[in-house]
Amino acid sequence: MTPLIALGNKKTLDLEDVPQLDCRNCVVAAFPVFRDNLGSDRGEGSRFTIFSLVKALFFSVWKEILLTAFLAFVYTVASYVGPYLIDTFVQYLNGRRRYKNEGYVLVITFFVAKLVESLCQRHWLFRLQKVGITMRAVLVAMVYNKGLALSCQSKQGHSSGEIINFMTVDAERVGDFSWYVHDSWIVVLQVALALAILYKNLGLASIAALISTIIVMLLNLPLGRFQEKFQDNLMESKDKRMKVTSEILRNMRILKLQGWEMKFLSKIVELRNVETGWLKKFLYSLALTNFVFWGAPIFVSVSTFGACILLGIPLESGKILSALATFRILQQPIYNLPDTISMMVQTKVSLDRIASFLRLDDLQADVVEKLPRGLSETAVEMVDGKFSWDVLSPNPTLEDINFKVFHGMRVAVCGTVGSGKSSLLSSILGEVPKISGTLRVCGTKAYVAQSPWIQSGTIQENILFGKELERGLYNKVLDACSLKKDLEVLPFGDQTIIGERGINLSGGQKQRIQIARSLYQDADIYLFDDPFSAVDAHTGSHLFKEVLLGLLSSRTVVYVTHQVEFLPAADLILVMKDGRITQAGMYQDLLGSGTDFIELVSAHKKAMSAFDSVEEGSVSQNANSSKDDGGVSIANGNMQNEDNETQSSQTADSAGPKGQLIQEEEREKGRVGLSVHWKYITTAYGGALVPFILLAQILFLALQIGSNYWMAWATPVSADMKPAVKNSTLIIVYIGLAVGSSFCSLARTTLLVTAGYKAATLLFNKMHLCIFRAPMSFFDATPSGRILSRASTDQSALDMTIPYQVGGFALATIQLLGIIAVMSQVAWQVFLVFIPVIATSIWYQQYYISSARELSRLVGVSKAPVIQHFTETISGSTTIRSFDQETRFCNTNMKLVDAYSRPLFHSAGAMEWLCLRLNMLSSITFLFSLIFLISIPDGVIDPSFAGLAVTYGLNLNIYQASLIWNLCNLENKIISVERVLQYMNIPSEPPLLIEENQPGHSWPEQGEVGIYNLQVRYAPHMPLVLRGLTCTFQGGMKTGIVGRTGSGKSTLIQTLFRIVEPSAGFITIDGINISTIGLHDLRSRLSIIPQDPTMFEGTVRSNLDPLEEYTDVQIWKALDKCQLGDEVRKKERKLDSLVTENGENWSMGQRQLVCLGRVLLKKSKVLILDEATASVDTATDNLIQHTLHRYFSECTLITIAHRITSVLDSDMVLLLSNGLTEEYNSPSRLLEDKSSSFAQLVAEYTMRSNSSFEKK
Repeated sequence: MTPLIALGNKKTLDLEDVPQLDCRNCVVAAFPVFRDNLGSDRGEGSRFTIFSLVKALFFSVWKEILLTAFLAFVYTVASYVGPYLIDTFVQYLNGRRRYKNEGYVLVITFFVAKLVESLCQRHWLFRLQKVGITMRAVLVAMVYNKGLALSCQSKQGHSSGEIINFMTVDAERVGDFSWYVHDSWIVVLQVALALAILYKNLGLASIAALISTIIVMLLNLPLGRFQEKFQDNLMESKDKRMKVTSEILRNMRILKLQGWEMKFLSKIVELRNVETGWLKKFLYSLALTNFVFWGAPIFVSVSTFGACILLGIPLESGKILSALATFRILQQPIYNLPDTISMMVQTKVSLDRIASFLRLDDLQADVVEKLPRGLSETAVEMVDGKFSWDVLSPNPTLEDINFKVFHGMRVAVCGTVGSGKSSLLSSILGEVPKISGTLRVCGTKAYVAQSPWIQSGTIQENILFGKELERGLYNKVLDACSLKKDLEVLPFGDQTIIGERGINLSGGQKQRIQIARSLYQDADIYLFDDPFSAVDAHTGSHLFKEVLLGLLSSRTVVYVTHQVEFLPAADLILVMKDGRITQAGMYQDLLGSGTDFIELVSAHKKAMSAFDSVEEGSVSQNANSSKDDGGVSIANGNMQNEDNETQSSQTADSAGPKGQLIQEEEREKGRVGLSVHWKYITTAYGGALVPFILLAQILFLALQIGSNYWMAWATPVSADMKPAVKNSTLIIVYIGLAVGSSFCSLARTTLLVTAGYKAATLLFNKMHLCIFRAPMSFFDATPSGRILSRASTDQSALDMTIPYQVGGFALATIQLLGIIAVMSQVAWQVFLVFIPVIATSIWYQQYYISSARELSRLVGVSKAPVIQHFTETISGSTTIRSFDQETRFCNTNMKLVDAYSRPLFHSAGAMEWLCLRLNMLSSITFLFSLIFLISIPDGVIDPSFAGLAVTYGLNLNIYQASLIWNLCNLENKIISVERVLQYMNIPSEPPLLIEENQPGHSWPEQGEVGIYNLQVRYAPHMPLVLRGLTCTFQGGMKTGIVGRTGSGKSTLIQTLFRIVEPSAGFITIDGINISTIGLHDLRSRLSIIPQDPTMFEGTVRSNLDPLEEYTDVQIWKALDKCQLGDEVRKKERKLDSLVTENGENWSMGQRQLVCLGRVLLKKSKVLILDEATASVDTATDNLIQHTLHRYFSECTLITIAHRITSVLDSDMVLLLSNGLTEEYNSPSRLLEDKSSSFAQLVAEYTMRSNSSFEKK
């Protein structure tokens, strides 16, 4: 440890400075052992129980546990040497010498016992912490692996937030329990030794001590039970809050666009109020336990001395001091007992939660019969398949599914929204529980999900997905997915780091990276879940040609699609409806039979008829001209679907040279400023309770020392001297002093809890308010893991530990001063040794703290990646499993866990390094004061006072260590306050309401949007995205916005909602400059159907109307208008039907319709459609268009278009290019001019739709 601490003293430590863990402590080595232990214990079919978990954990670390048990035993015996010898020592000072040099023998015995005690204790605690780190790591790995294998059914019961809690809270707690492993039997040993000493000194009165000790311990049982109950409820309410918080952070953009963030903040505050209700009960029951503890030694000593008087046993000061020293040591086990009990209780609760999580059902292993490649000529075969996401529900998701796919076939799956297309692909992957039937898959699979799943990391890592880089294949893949162009734009090419959930990529880029990932895997069977809908017309056709007809021409491909134009190229088309395959065959055959397919095709034809105004001839001639230059001239990857306008060149928050969007997490450097401590102390009631807490503490100590002083002074040194006062007086005064001191202790803890609770609540509210009022750029650049760790880990520290740490530090300081005062009363010369020793201690502490502080901060920083990797894994578990990459992800997780254990392990080591040195120093002080006492002549000091000094001196090292320990712990924990304060200073958005500038109730009436010289950039040092845009959208007109990637379409919409503020120019709506009114006024009067349809956990009602502004009748009307009415009526609970996390139990298209429903309820005058037709089939698309026509004919409609068809019937088309208006006119005018960019786009689309993908 010494070199590491020395290094930390010279510079700020970084993770690379921390040495690697020894391979024995690595989770990579420990986990297989643990898994084998667990496996052998379970056998077949039995379930995980707490017992099997504990057994497996014990056998993984049994050597260390036995060694520490031995050390603990030696420590306990050594700690009782002192009290045993005090009586002898007092008699010696009184002049009774039994042999020559007896004094020196006594002093050496005292000193050696102290040394042995501190060495054993340090090694014992350090080794236990090592055990704890291993146990925690192993459990985290276990929970992670389980999370990867969960079935969808089990996953619905546990949100990712809850599962993260198993990892961060429960596994941590089991790790912390390692400190307490031996406490249960040490208590028995300590009580036994104490009674032996008391029996030697006080005879039968020791029985009174035994009885009173037992009474005190029994008093704790009901308290412990209450605490368990409160703790349980506290954890549960915390889970709920974290679940909601993580969901809100994921969807912050939607909340801001809709102006709902304050409503959702109040939701969190409500949940927090439930939590603090339990927290309060828990803390006050803790205060009570504390009172019992400080009262315990007093109660025991009063009853013992009382018994002595009743039994007529003579009280001598030597024996009394020996008894008092024994009680003091006895206080430790009694004091730790409730701690141990509550820790055992908490650990049991945590193990219970982990065990019940591990008991959940995994995915059915037998859904798919997997055959290695080449064994059979069929690639996928399903016979009488019946599958259901919910095994218990009467109507299965898919039934009567029969089809056979041979190697090299292209199979298209089509059907209306919610017909079971995605479920069909999931069932081939083995994700859907099988009820009956057989399913065979031959060869390896690759899967592209409908909503893209991207990991944080570089783009290249995402595409390689664990395979080695093969340049040739890699470039082929990039070309096929037309990613080359995008990579040229990005600041770091394919080494650009992608933010959490692909936040700095546009939707189409995410989708294309996903396709590239699957191509690079070089599998036999490819499953595509409608990836073409997220890209625009041109890119879609390019992908289809290059990927499906090109690279994968010889592979088996099953693709779901909404675009009819991709159907003719298939060898087999499956038409789905209500979970069944209603028709199957080739394109031409299907046109002749059945209705479902014809409906889909005719809907498409209807949409295409809008193009009739364009004469055929000119189109083809136009298209040819564009084809000559390699076919990618027109709209090269014209992805119309950026959520963040691919903030490539204008990343939301790139800081100078770093330039990457996601920066390293900030950690403050150097000392935690005194300002942080001061802010914390003065948070509650402006710090008014602090002086009272200190006063109670000082009184407590003064009365305690006073009572011992009184006993030492009032009793004779030996049996032949006359006592100073009557026995009754002796006991009455003693009881008075003792009771006073225990009430002071009660007052202190109660005040402390009150202040701590108040501070935690205030800080929580302030921090959350700041987070919710932060601008969107903050959320884009901050992974949610960082915000979540402040809301969970740091908030827990504020709730439970920091107040006690602050109180404990004050307590230890006051106690240490008290002891010094007592010792110097007897012999002021002790100061000669004391001052240098204290100075050395402080020097050591300063020397150590810089390393310790940075280690502690590194622990905080290295914890977030574990959580983030875990969150990502859970959301992408389907993709990970479909590529058979579970092992690789488990290994990554173990590496991250080890990276977290490293600073943790060394931080524990540093702590023991310091404590050992401090213990040595205090033993030396003690040694000197003893030598001084025996070397002065008889009669100078009253022997009983000398004895009292020794009694207190025995505890000197305990108090000194506890002071330093508290100080260091406080330094480490107060970092949580610092991290919370960090988030209380986030710059906030402009105000929600501006009183003097509130628009009228009916605003906007016309809905006319004027844009004047608008210039927008995402951050001060970034290039402009909109470079002086000027145009007017007439009220009540439909305007379509088109343009290439990065032309500024999404930026324009974000500026309209003031997600981004303009750097010059302004926007008016009905003549009011939107920058002059409150954000809430603005956002609540505009409506948007966003790109990614979002639903929140809750009910259908809370999803449509989170602000609770509408009646049920209005809600039903809106549902009927958006064609979801019947769907909802089918469900038992109607409007109260459940929506799971992210709306997972609704299909993509249905979620889109819910977003439409929200807009229908809100009835704004200005409606923005952000490419809202990506995840629906043509028929549903027509339906949405029709609904909008019908109900929003009077409104200003602004569409960021995706299918050219949706712009053709607009009144005006705005074509953006590089942040400026390129063309702005009515579609018919633009089409007349064949050279216009718009006419070329249209030509491209028509050409594709006239079926250029016939079967080759």
